[in-house]
Amino acid sequence: MSVIGIFFLLLASTTVLWLKSQGVMSSTWLEEGENVAGMGTSTGVGGHEPLPAAKVGLAVFLTVAGCIFSLLIAAFFMRGDALDWQVPPLPGILWFNTAILVGASVALQWAYYAAKSGDTPLMRRLLLVGAVFTALFFAGQLWAWRELHDSGFYVSRNAANAFFYLLTGVHGVHLLGGVVALGRTMAKAWRAGAQPAKSAASIELCAFYWHFLLFVWLLLFATMAGGMNEFGVICRRLLS
Repeated sequence: MSVIGIFFLLLASTTVLWLKSQGVMSSTWLEEGENVAGMGTSTGVGGHEPLPAAKVGLAVFLTVAGCIFSLLIAAFFMRGDALDWQVPPLPGILWFNTAILVGASVALQWAYYAAKSGDTPLMRRLLLVGAVFTALFFAGQLWAWRELHDSGFYVSRNAANAFFYLLTGVHGVHLLGGVVALGRTMAKAWRAGAQPAKSAASIELCAFYWHFLLFVWLLLFATMAGGMNEFGVICRRLLS
């Protein structure tokens, strides 16, 4: 079995074990519909409430997304062994974009804590900060694309150029999907008479998704900056 196959097996096994620990595989979770009909409240493993469907869906989606990014990074390393491989210089604004994405992730996590504590004004301000920081990240990524294009680093000129646009573009698409969920969460938080505790679950999912995309971005940034060259050599040896 190849190293990629082993990685996917470990990733799938970790996901299944985590879902099982949350009671998703238990019969009480499967009988939730009967309990709702008047047979009591179901509980998961250890007497805890079963994992909400939204968290299960997010866990499965992040597993698939993790596989996609893993394949892209593996392809980057494999293609980087070619003689025509010339990595473009990374625009300096990417450092600013990284800091902005860190700020967005922290703001959403803080907004979750504010929602749990019932602080509506702070929760709304932090959600707004997270949204603004995310918008700035998008603007910074477009700026980086424009800077490379104006410097003559076109997609068709070199495979390394194409990988830069591909990796950042796929990451941006995933983040754009999160913006849709964040927009719905903010609409709920700004609704008249809304209680912060009712928005906490949605904010928690958004924060976790932003943490995941921040982690992915750090890996992509390190890969494109050459900070993982030694790891790439190991991968090429294992995959060849």
